[in-house]
Amino acid sequence: MDETEFTRVHRRYVVIGSVAAAVLLVAAVAITLAIVNPTPPRTVVMTTGSAGSAYSEVADRYREILARDGVELRLMPSAGAVENLNRLNDPRSNVSVGFVQGGIANEKKSPELVSLGTVFYEPLWFFYRDVHLELGLGGLRGKRISIGPEGSGTRALTLELLARNGIDPTFAELLPLTPEISGEKLLRGEIQAAIMLTSWDSPVVRKLVAAPDVNLVSFPRTDAYVALYPFLNKLVLPTGVGDLATNRPPKDVTLIAPKASLVVRRDLHPAIQYLLLNAASDIHGGPGIFNKAGQFPAAEATDLPLSESARQYYKSGRPFLQRYLPFWLAVLVGQLLILAIPVVGVLYPMLRLAPAAYGWSMRRRIFRLYGQLKFLELELEHRRPEQDVADLAGKLDRLEARANHLRVPAAFAHMLYTLRMHISLVRARIEKR
Repeated sequence: MDETEFTRVHRRYVVIGSVAAAVLLVAAVAITLAIVNPTPPRTVVMTTGSAGSAYSEVADRYREILARDGVELRLMPSAGAVENLNRLNDPRSNVSVGFVQGGIANEKKSPELVSLGTVFYEPLWFFYRDVHLELGLGGLRGKRISIGPEGSGTRALTLELLARNGIDPTFAELLPLTPEISGEKLLRGEIQAAIMLTSWDSPVVRKLVAAPDVNLVSFPRTDAYVALYPFLNKLVLPTGVGDLATNRPPKDVTLIAPKASLVVRRDLHPAIQYLLLNAASDIHGGPGIFNKAGQFPAAEATDLPLSESARQYYKSGRPFLQRYLPFWLAVLVGQLLILAIPVVGVLYPMLRLAPAAYGWSMRRRIFRLYGQLKFLELELEHRRPEQDVADLAGKLDRLEARANHLRVPAAFAHMLYTLRMHISLVRARIEKR
């Protein structure tokens, strides 16, 4: 093999190796991209609540915080927690995140939903005026009572509790009003009672608690409710917390309250989930009238399991890159690191194997001539002394010529010189014959 042929063979091995590496690399990157889904969305849709509700008020703060990192949180008002849950379960709604009241969801009926944790208490407020409730709800018979619109968590929980107490919903005129509208009507005396499920931070709750002509029901047998409904919690509203000057409410009020969870679809990008968790810590992490600082957000899987991102967040905090880099730069660096995995995974073994494969190919070229030399030697041994061996000498000459023109790297030159020495030994035997 002359220099030109050696170069051609060498290039062929290099081309084959390069093509194989490129194919494996492209396949590894494609599989990684398909599995990891590296690009977070720029716009996320959040289902909130009715005007004036805690969901609506808090959602505005989430939108402001996510906007700082270049993510648009598009808010979609709803009737309340029940409608939020329905939207989250429907992939055609394009809703990815929303608030869901404790006790209305479960993993079996919502397999595509996961929780980012509980974020605040939602007490059940029962305000009334111009009626006497010392002997129970009989004083509201035939009266106008707001229990929240269809699709709201207030309505669902109220009807459940009425049924549990054996009260026919027809005992009064139950109106589907939002917290904001029902509060206004109650203050004007247009309705006699309003039930709403919302946080203490809701403006309508603050206004009604401080109103001198509006009273707040203190729930009896709260321990029984908590025992029957594990998603409920017992809370106490202290005397005078609504208005110390007028001492509203005039005595401690016992309330029952589920917790609101921040729920997302399972396929929401982990980077966006971390953004939502960061926002939740900023918004709900401070002390409140019913909770201590740091109590929320909490790693509580009330109805739905925690997402894997939420588990990592509560265990070790924000991802390392997001602690020190702007959000989108952290995402970009994270993507590059992810793509580096298949690159290193493919190239490293190939770089380790390439020298061995190249050495094997060089030795194979020499061993191929050794095989032919062995056949010549066996043929010489099987010929009788009187037989002519001139043809074997010709074959050996041609074999030696091939060995002399064989080009190998310096690292394999000793093997080639050893081959030439062995050719000389066989030639000596032939000449002796």
